[in-house]
Amino acid sequence: MRQFNSTLLAFLFVFTAGSFAQEVDTQKEEEVQKGHVNENKFRQLYDQYSTPNQYRTGSGAPGEAYYQNHADYKMDIELDDKTQILSGVETITYHNNSPDDLEYLWVQLDQNIRTKDSPALQNNPSGISPVSQPEGFVNQFLEEPFDGGFKIEEVTKDGKALPYTINFTMMRIDLPTPLKAGESYSFNIKWWYQINNHVKDRARSGYEDFPEDGNKVYVIAQFFPRMAVYNDVEGWQNMQFWGSGEFALPFGDYEVNITVPADHILDGTGEITNRKEVYSREMMRRFDQAKKSFDKPVIIVTQEEAEAAEKTFSNKKKTWKLKAEMVRDFAFSTSRKFVVDMMNVDVMGKEVMAVSMYPKEGNPLWEEYSTRAVASTLKTYSDLTFQYPYHKAISVHAMNQGMEYPMICWNYGRPDKDGNYSEREKFGMISVIIHEVGHNFFPMIVNSDERQWGWMDEGLNTFLQYLAEQEFGKTYPESISPASVYPSRRGIPANIVPYMKGDQRFISPIMSNPEEVYQLGNNAYGKPATALNILRETVMGKDLFDYSFKTYSQRWMFKHPTPEDFFRTMEDASGVDLDWFWRGWFYTTDNVDIGVKEVKKYYVTDKVTEDGAEMLERYNVTDPEKANYVYVVEEGSEEFDEEMKGKDALENAPKLNEYIMDNFTPEEQANLKSPRYFYQITFNKPGGLVMPVIVEYTYADGSTEKVTYPAQIWRKNDAEVSKAIATDKEITRVVVDPDMETADVNVDNNSWPQDTRPDKFQEFKSNSGE
Repeated sequence: MRQFNSTLLAFLFVFTAGSFAQEVDTQKEEEVQKGHVNENKFRQLYDQYSTPNQYRTGSGAPGEAYYQNHADYKMDIELDDKTQILSGVETITYHNNSPDDLEYLWVQLDQNIRTKDSPALQNNPSGISPVSQPEGFVNQFLEEPFDGGFKIEEVTKDGKALPYTINFTMMRIDLPTPLKAGESYSFNIKWWYQINNHVKDRARSGYEDFPEDGNKVYVIAQFFPRMAVYNDVEGWQNMQFWGSGEFALPFGDYEVNITVPADHILDGTGEITNRKEVYSREMMRRFDQAKKSFDKPVIIVTQEEAEAAEKTFSNKKKTWKLKAEMVRDFAFSTSRKFVVDMMNVDVMGKEVMAVSMYPKEGNPLWEEYSTRAVASTLKTYSDLTFQYPYHKAISVHAMNQGMEYPMICWNYGRPDKDGNYSEREKFGMISVIIHEVGHNFFPMIVNSDERQWGWMDEGLNTFLQYLAEQEFGKTYPESISPASVYPSRRGIPANIVPYMKGDQRFISPIMSNPEEVYQLGNNAYGKPATALNILRETVMGKDLFDYSFKTYSQRWMFKHPTPEDFFRTMEDASGVDLDWFWRGWFYTTDNVDIGVKEVKKYYVTDKVTEDGAEMLERYNVTDPEKANYVYVVEEGSEEFDEEMKGKDALENAPKLNEYIMDNFTPEEQANLKSPRYFYQITFNKPGGLVMPVIVEYTYADGSTEKVTYPAQIWRKNDAEVSKAIATDKEITRVVVDPDMETADVNVDNNSWPQDTRPDKFQEFKSNSGE
């Protein structure tokens, strides 16, 4: 049987002319309306982006004049375990690498969010609930606020007092003379504050009390006055700390001496420079053994030793000395309750120590999974970004915690008193460790402004967390058995659907300040992670995405990127115009809803049809009988003839066959197709987001075909688009987004014909227990 190409010009005339006519009709309607600005969703984001300059280029890379200021710290810290007072003296050396002279310096006092009269206590509306739990009622109405703010005793330079002004969580230090560009300035601050119970008030830093043995576990962060960032974007980033928007910090070098009770075990940011003085001989032997262990953790402090230490309550003191270079912050954890284990990790040829510190209450969960999760995370993140540059990464167990700092983080996940734990508790613990260890990359190294753009670290990190979780499941399959894949909570498109289809009054664009959003977890974590997963899996493809993401990570490691630097780099390194994607997913609250509006089935004929004649008349063809045109007839119409069924186009249109015989060589004819069925499928888009149209066609013989139409198909009509399909097999079913790749919020309109069979979204919800 001879074959012919379904894209013959004569045949396309019928279909494309119809589309053209639709556009002309639309244009005629618009001619009577008022004019408008460019609202096309594929327009460039020039209206949102800053103009490229010598500091930040249009490619998304740092410019030739890029700079960042540097802050070095030398600190002597003491923690009083009896009074829970933390005190310190610090010397800050601030290096002004900017081209500007600075009249004053801004220092962050984050602990001032816990002053007794903190404005943060009054910045949210409050009401009276018809019913409350006793703890919440007492906290809201009966207790006096905890007074945990900084007590600044002195700010000096060479022994002389410097004038300063404290404004809530910011302190301005007025300089005698401006700090010139390229110069440095050293000054001292002496301070103390009362440590809070972080379990009681859900704080990022503080202690957990264990009344049964009289001990405490301290996780200490934001504990010292820290320099604010000065850069080309904000000048001084001195936005107040209200609690949700986290931190913006310059890089620096740290030398920190921390004095604690002699029976405490401590670790923190940086290298312990006096390890032989603070470790016992047996601990040193085990530490040396851990350096050689790349497959399993080595116990440095056993649970038996930790339980014995719980009873000692030494009155003696011990000073731990730590030194860190090129970090943006410093944190530490200390307790006599700690069990400690370590394992060496080969990270792209570099040895890194994975460390876990946990009280006995964390076992058996922590000794089994924590350090392995740390090690796996370091490898996966490094593969996707850059080689982890530090010498260690620590996971500390703390009740209800999930916080990150350079080289150290605190994480939840605790069995009951009998050591039992659920799968939910186990995977929750592993996931939070992966997430918080991952923060070493974003924002500890790729140092974005958390105070302004929470998603730049939380969203990117949650996206990488999803990939690291899946890799953890492959590395330790016994940990997820009997499941075949790790049960990730965020990153999977279907999981963000309830949020995306929610009440628009309580949804904010991703490009919002963390203090201004209603659902921070979805806004800064879940939605951007899902968007990036879709971008990688569905829009760009893994190769282009991974190269571009790695380019961004390496361009901006140990620097301060903005959202534009990320957006521009992803396009610059891939050659993919993504302005439509950034605009929709990050700058709006639109959602995805793409459906099958209708499916029309046609047969080919060379007999003049009413619609065909009408169309030819528009083009001044007055006698179509004498012309050689190909027409189509919709099945079920008055002009349709049942005898057309089962015949190919050449059989139904002899004139078309004559045309081919006269205009194609036998070799060319052999390469032409012979479709029997012709379809015009119309897809509509009730949702605001433009996305690729992923379609699965099922044929009468049971075979399927998956086709992806690029997002650009919507560029001229944002409401609906049609595709003409010629095939030798009859289409029996059309399904949009069959594998739930796009976070489509309404699957009821995704298929033709619609039926009552359970769809994949419902199956997913059932299988995930939601």
